[in-house]
Amino acid sequence: MPFAALGLIEPIVQTLASLDYTTPTPVQQQAIPAVLSGKDVMAAAQTGTGKTAGFALPILQRLFKRDKPVGSNAVRALVLVPTRELAEQVHESFRSYGAGLNLRTMVAYGGVSINPQMMNLRKGADVLVATPGRLLDLYRQNAVKFNEVITLVLDEADRMLDLGFSKELDQVFAALPKKRQTLLVSATFSDQIRAMANRLLREPVRIEASPRNTTATKVTQWLVPVDKKRKSELFLHLLKKHGWTQVLAFAKTRKGVDELVGLLDAKRIPADAIHGDKPQPARLRALERFKAGDVKVLVATDVAARGLDIDDLPVVVNVDLPIVAEDYVHRTGRTGRAGASGEAVSLVAADEVEYLAAIEALTRQTIRREEESGFEPDHRVPETTAGGQIVKKPKKPKKPKGEVKVVQEDVRFRR
Repeated sequence: MPFAALGLIEPIVQTLASLDYTTPTPVQQQAIPAVLSGKDVMAAAQTGTGKTAGFALPILQRLFKRDKPVGSNAVRALVLVPTRELAEQVHESFRSYGAGLNLRTMVAYGGVSINPQMMNLRKGADVLVATPGRLLDLYRQNAVKFNEVITLVLDEADRMLDLGFSKELDQVFAALPKKRQTLLVSATFSDQIRAMANRLLREPVRIEASPRNTTATKVTQWLVPVDKKRKSELFLHLLKKHGWTQVLAFAKTRKGVDELVGLLDAKRIPADAIHGDKPQPARLRALERFKAGDVKVLVATDVAARGLDIDDLPVVVNVDLPIVAEDYVHRTGRTGRAGASGEAVSLVAADEVEYLAAIEALTRQTIRREEESGFEPDHRVPETTAGGQIVKKPKKPKKPKGEVKVVQEDVRFRR
């Protein structure tokens, strides 16, 4: 099925052809006609399956067909995302897909000066991609108006709630026009998000291009049990053993990220970091260096689990398992994109078994274990079942109380 068959106009179809997009993905086949018709949509699909184009293309077409120009400081399509990296990625998609349509697109997030964003908004924007916190900053300073919003997109809304944006989201919802189109798009939908959808969406078209909370089938997943103190050492060993040319590694804390990058630097392995303490220009620079091949290992916290669009990324390594099981799906989704194959490797310590069980329960699988010679853990990682249950070893039987009494009597006898 060609894109033109979905109802897209010729200028957009030509732009897609120039980008070598010829056949829509399953989620695009379902989402594009629904969004074009003005319906609310709740779409779930694995990462790397073209979700962004699924909502960006029809939004651009609907905006292009409006005769009246957007007003000063006003926006027509508002796209909310959880992280700066995802904001940049989604904004770049709108710019690419909308080439030649003469529409104004903008991106706004924290970590950089607000003044240029305020200046750019004076002319209005057909599309504004923003993080919730910075959007509210702009709104409170009267730099952005919501009265012309016709479409709201919540991209990766579950992650926004994980990051504590619930209050900010409620404030944005209260300020938006009640009559609007609302789209929820994500790789995973928690029960909390589904409750939000029931509150915000009107008779939505529900799209599940893949089973809920699943990982890409072409990503080979396996884990290595290891003691926590030897994780960095094991990572270096696996990097050399498998000859990985490019690796995206995830650590739980900012300190853990910096320590691993320091170790890699000491071994003269080109590495860089992305985490919340890094200023946005440094984060973007690290990502660009990684994409260009100047950096072999990019180490990140979960701020990078969503929003990193890297072509042909071969390996993702979970140096630490994520606390939130859904983040495992997003981490692994950085590899195996657009039908390509990839690997997702997790280094698991005994105290992470509950995280492992939650991941396996969410994804309905048992991740294959591979012991690495020389790194067998002193603290055994308990076995887990396909349902995410932890198999506990039976406790050692206690000695009968009668034996204790005999010992006490013997002691008294010796006295």
